[in-house]
Amino acid sequence: MLSRWKNNKVVLLLLLTGAVYFFLEYITPLVAPVLTAMLFVTIFGPTMKKMQEKLHIHRQIGAIILLLVAGAILVSLIWILFSWIVGSLPGWIDGLDALYGELQVIVHRICETVGGMIGVDSVYLEDTILSRIQEGIDYFQLETVPGMLSQSWEYVKAAGAVGGFLMTFLIAAVLLAKDYDDIMNRLLDREECHVLLEVICGIIRYIATFVKAQVIIMSVIGAVCALGLGIGGVRHGVLWGLLAGILDALPFVGTGIVLIPLALLQLFYGSFGRAALCIALYVVCIFLREFLEPRLIGKRIGVTPIAVLISLYAGIGLFGIWGIIKGPLGFILIYQTYLSIRRRMEAKEGVLTRE
Repeated sequence: MLSRWKNNKVVLLLLLTGAVYFFLEYITPLVAPVLTAMLFVTIFGPTMKKMQEKLHIHRQIGAIILLLVAGAILVSLIWILFSWIVGSLPGWIDGLDALYGELQVIVHRICETVGGMIGVDSVYLEDTILSRIQEGIDYFQLETVPGMLSQSWEYVKAAGAVGGFLMTFLIAAVLLAKDYDDIMNRLLDREECHVLLEVICGIIRYIATFVKAQVIIMSVIGAVCALGLGIGGVRHGVLWGLLAGILDALPFVGTGIVLIPLALLQLFYGSFGRAALCIALYVVCIFLREFLEPRLIGKRIGVTPIAVLISLYAGIGLFGIWGIIKGPLGFILIYQTYLSIRRRMEAKEGVLTRE
């Protein structure tokens, strides 16, 4: 009976799918800091080894140095973004009155045209639209902003959760940097752990490769957008370009979430050349990603893009926003585990046949 369901591919895939779903839904949130630390040690393991061999720096010290450098870079980026937002607020606030005045002119022209076409008083239509806009502004000022400020306890809990995650991640990363090779060697000595180890190593290597590729692609696209927008004279173009590079990692969104609204804004102010520049940069970024991603990631696991797209859609349906990560990760986990089990079953069958 046991050998029958093992040889049934459909049953095997269903069992693996259920196990992976249980792992991602219930186990991953509990061990996420440790899994992240394993990913960090796997990605930067060769760097820590070189630091140990050439600079005689212990791996634990090397891990701490790398974490400090990464933290300093992250804090610097957050500080630059925060300073830019705070520094730009007075200009944005001063421009609201002018923007609202231009919006009134646009609404007036639209209402005159549309009102005449549908037989409605244009003045009544204009007053209705502007009153709705004003209600939305008042609601945001009187309800949304105070509501956000009143949820201080929720922010404290969220900050505590992030702090606990980071602390656990830091401790786990330092400990794993010391014992990583020893742990892997012990698992290799146990035959029953070979499938699990093969799957874990394959997944971690794929994620490490994917993360490295995304960092390179984001850096290239961010540099191109910052350079293009800066030379084109777009206000805060360098910062907009860097933000576009960071958001390029988001599926279905990418640089378009920055460049498309920026192009519409330039059109609104009559800067047609800058609007065309934003659209051109958006097209260039699409081609850059399509060119760089296959060469940096390659066909490492042999999964087609349509399969990843389906897994992403299913992941969002099952896990919400985290499905953007968990969907493709779960698919890769099922795929790698299935291949590993099938290879071992075929190898055993080959041995039995020869005997």
